[in-house]
Parts: sequence; C-alpha cells; structure tokens
Amino acid sequence: MIKVGIIGYGNLGKGVEKAVNAAADMELVGVFTRRSPEKTKTVSGAKVYSVNDLEKFAGKADVMVLCGGSATDLPEQTAKYAALFNVVDSFDTHANIPEHLAAVDAAAKKGGHVGAISVGWDPGLFSLARMIFGAVLPEGKDYTFWGRGVSQGHSDAIRRVKGVKDARQYTVPVQKAVDAVRSGAMPELSTREKHTRECYVVLEEGADAAAVEREIKEMPNYFADYETTVHFISEEELKEKHAGLPHGGFVLRSGKTGENSHLLEFSLKLDSNPEFTGSVLTAYARAAARLAAEGKSGAMTVFDIAPKYLSEKDSAFLSAHLL
Repeated sequence: MIKVGIIGYGNLGKGVEKAVNAAADMELVGVFTRRSPEKTKTVSGAKVYSVNDLEKFAGKADVMVLCGGSATDLPEQTAKYAALFNVVDSFDTHANIPEHLAAVDAAAKKGGHVGAISVGWDPGLFSLARMIFGAVLPEGKDYTFWGRGVSQGHSDAIRRVKGVKDARQYTVPVQKAVDAVRSGAMPELSTREKHTRECYVVLEEGADAAAVEREIKEMPNYFADYETTVHFISEEELKEKHAGLPHGGFVLRSGKTGENSHLLEFSLKLDSNPEFTGSVLTAYARAAARLAAEGKSGAMTVFDIAPKYLSEKDSAFLSAHLL
C-alpha cells in the first residue's frame, strides 16, 4: 500500500482525500493543516495533524500531496517538504514554473526524493496534449480554451473589491473563435477574442454598484483585457445557482501534412474542478512513490513521468487490455 499524506484541507485537499480513499493501492495516513487540528473535521474521518508535526512522519508516508495555493503556499512549501518526502503539487503560475522546478529539483535531489510539480489539468493533462499534438503535427497552431467554468482566482479577486460581499466568476470561451479554429482556418486570436468573463456579484449593503462594476472591469491582469459582464444578484441566488465549482476546457491543434488539413482536440467537462484535480494529483502521487522506490530523485513534470506509473494496473495488464 502506498501511504499518502495531504497538506492543506480546502476544496482541493478534500478532492484528494476522496481519490485516495477510492484507490485500492493507497492508504491515507493523515491530513496536515495550519488550522487547529482539533477543529478540523475530515469528510472520511481521516486523522488531522498540525503541519508542525510533519517531520515526525518522515519515513512513515510514501508521498505528500500539497494542496495549497500557487500564489504564496506552494513556492515555499514544495521545496521545503521535498527535503523530507516525495511530494506532488498543482503549481499553476505558468510563467514561474521554470523557477519552481529548479527549486524543487535541488531540494528533492538533496533529500533523495521525487517532486512531481504542476500536476493538474492545466498545467498537467493539457500540457501533455499540447506537447503530443505538436510533436505529431509540427506544422500547425495550438489553441487552448477554458470554461465554461468557475475561476476561483478571479472570484477571489472580485471579493477583494470594496463593497463586494461574495462573488463567482465564470470564464466562457467565445463560440465564434472556437468555430473558426475548428474550421481549420488557423486564425490569429487576441485574448479578448478567445474568452469572455461573466461575474455574479453580491453587494454589501449600501455599496455603490456602478463603482464596483467599474473597478471589476478595469482590474489589470484579471478583467481589463476581456469583455466582462457583471450581474448583481442576491446572496440567496448565488447560493442556489452558483454554489458549485464546475470547469473544463479544450486544447486544439490545427495543422497540415502536405496539402491535407487535420484538427486534434482534447477536452474536459468537469462537475467539480477541485475533485477532478485531486484525482489527477492522486494518480501522480502513485507515480512519484513508484519512481522513488526505483531510486529516482529530483523534480519532474508530466513530460518526465511515463503514463504506466499513473495506473493501479501493472504493465502486463495495460499492454493486454489498453494498448
């Protein structure tokens, strides 16, 4: 049995908990949190410990799955804990992945562990699709569309606006752009032409709706470059119609071989973004533990890990039934 620990217990941590408990070859040894362990109740009844107790579990857990945020948690935590354990994270700040990879690689090699980073669906499964599509169809263009789904980061950004009580933000692909790509036209698309953003906002009592809408639409790095629609709704409507965390998207590559055109597509439609991401992390936790058992060490991405390490099934089964 592969012994797994979870560091962080938000929506993603709960998703990993479900995936580990559903795996026949895994055992959950505990959840580690910065909150009070006594006040943290897990869905499955798994034991909860303080992150301050992590060092006591060195040698008792085969792999730790880190479920913190990419902004501040993972840049510090993954390298730190890679010195003690095999680790897996879902670091998704694309521009900073090379720096993160180098830091985790140094720490993991020093500790003799494996660190699988940036594992999820983007980066992660979508990254694999882009790589494979480009390798088999070198004369072409990649297009990635996200949604329709809730962006947790953008929703949090709205909630930081003065006068906002709660909010959900949906990323929505522009159908005209999707259709143009699928037609084989290989269009040049700007950020604004690919996606729109829909915001559902609950105002604080007495808040200036016009000022809130203006601040949202002008927010750099989040909304300023997109066609953005803001809907003001009641707290009851938000809870009733926007409580879930669906997401998804698709990677396309349009290209040619000689005179012939081809379109490759990989898509996801997810009822729960954190539960699905938790399942991806769990599969790569299995891979990290297996690679470490073979004597491998250092940081790895989805490009470095052979698919067979992800499956509960052995190589003979995979060759006989899935090849």
